[in-house]
Amino acid sequence: MPVPFVYKNIYLNMVSIDLNCDMGEGMNNDTQLMPFISSTNIACGFHAGNADMMKYTVEAALQYDIAIGAHPGFNDKENFGRTEIKLSKEDLYDLITYQIFLLQKVCDEFGANIHHIKPHGALYNMAAKNREMSATIANAIKDVDENLILYGLSGSYLISEAEKINLKPANEVFADRTYQDDSSLTSRKEANALIEDENISIQQVLQMVQKQSVTSISGNTINIKSDTICIHGDGKHAIAFAKKIHQTLKEKGIEIKAV
Repeated sequence: MPVPFVYKNIYLNMVSIDLNCDMGEGMNNDTQLMPFISSTNIACGFHAGNADMMKYTVEAALQYDIAIGAHPGFNDKENFGRTEIKLSKEDLYDLITYQIFLLQKVCDEFGANIHHIKPHGALYNMAAKNREMSATIANAIKDVDENLILYGLSGSYLISEAEKINLKPANEVFADRTYQDDSSLTSRKEANALIEDENISIQQVLQMVQKQSVTSISGNTINIKSDTICIHGDGKHAIAFAKKIHQTLKEKGIEIKAV
């Protein structure tokens, strides 16, 4: 019996979202989070992690059929890569490519491939507001592999500079971070930067996925594009948040899959 057109249309327009999480950073809860996400960003040993952690995380990601991403950051373990460092174009280019190669070397041991790149911490935030940095990062990634996807803050220079060179971007939004009126994240230096209430986090996630918008800390509705949602593994309620977000999205008929 032919399927009515209306049902075909609903199926073809099914909403989906990627859930990503930063891992391999020594938080010891990576495998507990993996059942609830669709992609992982693995630290490459500069801001956190090491070769053994990369191997462990890659192997676990393959077991859970999760897309593998490199998570390059500043060479600054002392500050977890959250302190701004100014680099020349050449040094920034090398910083990105070297960390991608480090993770790819690990992936090669398991017959795996890198799916995406997501800059970490201060590097991510600086590039989001700096066209030149974003262009350098995008070009470095494309030179390694033009099929890689660049995860960047929704609507930021990381997205637009990737698009300029035909490198596929993924607009990233955050389940546990608050937003400013200009669609930027509230600085971690501010007391209200993190969302620690599970219900508020869920409400924000659904708004970002279903309405493609987010409510800023001043109460304004900001339009955003959401391709992937970050769930931080270092939060106090990381596992509970991830489980609840995963469950709620499924209940709402929203498919969870990598970009």
